[in-house]
Amino acid sequence: MKRIDAERERRLAWFREARFGMFIHWGLYAVPGGVWKGRDVGGVGEWIYNSAQITVADYEPLQQQFNPVKFSAKEWVATAKDAGMRYIVITSKHHDGFCLWDSKLTDWDVMGTPFKRDILKELAAECQKQKIKLCFYHSIMDWHHPDYLPRRGWDKRPVAEANFARYIAYMKGQLKELLTGYGPIGIAWFDGEWEGTWTHAHGEDLYQFVRALQPNTIVNNRVDKGRQGMAGMTKGDFAGDYGTPEQEIPANGFGEGVDWESCMTLNDTWGFKSKDTNWKSTETLLKNLIDCASKGGNYLLNVGPTPEGTFPQPIIERLGMMGKWLKAHGEAIYGTQASPFPKPLPWGRVTRKGNKLYLHVFNTSQPTLLLPGLKTKVKSARTLGKERISVPASASPEGVTLTLPESLKNQPLPVIVLELDGPPTVEVSET
Repeated sequence: MKRIDAERERRLAWFREARFGMFIHWGLYAVPGGVWKGRDVGGVGEWIYNSAQITVADYEPLQQQFNPVKFSAKEWVATAKDAGMRYIVITSKHHDGFCLWDSKLTDWDVMGTPFKRDILKELAAECQKQKIKLCFYHSIMDWHHPDYLPRRGWDKRPVAEANFARYIAYMKGQLKELLTGYGPIGIAWFDGEWEGTWTHAHGEDLYQFVRALQPNTIVNNRVDKGRQGMAGMTKGDFAGDYGTPEQEIPANGFGEGVDWESCMTLNDTWGFKSKDTNWKSTETLLKNLIDCASKGGNYLLNVGPTPEGTFPQPIIERLGMMGKWLKAHGEAIYGTQASPFPKPLPWGRVTRKGNKLYLHVFNTSQPTLLLPGLKTKVKSARTLGKERISVPASASPEGVTLTLPESLKNQPLPVIVLELDGPPTVEVSET
C-alpha cells in the first residue's frame, strides 16, 4: 500500500480544489506577433526566435518596442476571477530569456523597455487582493543567455567562454528573486527541460532549491527528466509534484492519487499571434474543463495578451461565458474527485464529491442516461441550479437509468446531481 505523504497532501490541497487556472504567455514575442520581416512565421508565437532562426542581435531590439501601455493587472486578475479561474500561471521568463520582472541579475528584463514597470510585482499585489493564486512559469532553456548550452545552429556566438554551471547559478539567482520578493507562489512551473545539458541531478537539485525557498510551492514535473512527451506524465523516480499533459486530455485519467493538469490553448498558439483567429468555442472549452475534472485533473487554459497588454476580445467573451456557466455549476467542478466509472460515458462526464455524483450531460438529445454498474442506492436526483428539477431514476441489473426531463433537451451542458446512500460502488463488466 502506497504511503500517504501528509505534507504533500497539504501542499496540493488548494490545487485539487481549484481545477481551473489561467496560463499567460507574454513577452517580447508578442511584438512581432508571428510576423518577421513581413513573413508569416509557422509554429507558435512565442517560438518565433527559433522558428524564424533569428540571431540574438536581431532579436534584442524588440526590447525597445515593448511598451504595453494598456496593461492593467487589476483587469487581468478580474478577468481570470470572473471566468471562475482560481490561479494564474504567467511566464516570468520564456525560452528567449526575457524577464517580466525587475531582475537585479540582468538588463534583459522589463525595466530595460520603455514600459519600465515590474509586471509581476503588480500582478502579485492584485492576486493577493483578489484572492487568486499567483504562479510562475520559468524556462530552464534560455536562447539569449551567453552561458546557456546548447546553442541554436544559427547562433554564431563563440561557445568557448560559455559555462553551463554559471548559467544554472544565474537561473537559481533569478528564482530566488521570484520566490522571495513576490509573496506566496502557488506553483513553480518549469519548462524546457528536454535538452541534453539538463540532467536528472539538475532536476532533483532545482526541485529542492525551490522547496527550500517556499516549502508550500508546488513544482511541476518538468523540473526533471521524467516527462513522457506531450502526454506529460512522469515514469520512474523523478522530481515533481504533478504531471503536465500538453494540448491533450488523457483518455481515462490516471487513477487515485495521481495529480495532473492539462495545459491547452484557446486558439492554436500560446504567445500572441496576430493572424491566429482559430478560437475554440465556449462549449468546447467547457467540455475540456469538465473532461479534466471528471478524470481528476486540472485545466490550465492559456491566453496570449497583445503587445499593448490586453486580452483579445474573443478571449474575453469566451472566458465571460465560462464564468457564467461556473457560477451556476461550479459545485460540480471545484473540489471534485474523478468519476467512479473507469471510462468516460457516451452521453457525457461524471464528477464526484463524497456521496454525490454530478452528471454533466453533453448529449441532451437522448431520452435516458445509463450509469453502468452503479450499485449504490440513489436517494435523489435533480438538476443543479435554481430550478432544481427532479429527475426520475431507476435501478436495474445494468446499473441506474435516468429519464431526461424535456426541459433539459435544449439546455447547453446541464448538470444532474445524484445523492447516493453512501460512497458510489461501481461493478465493472468484464465484457
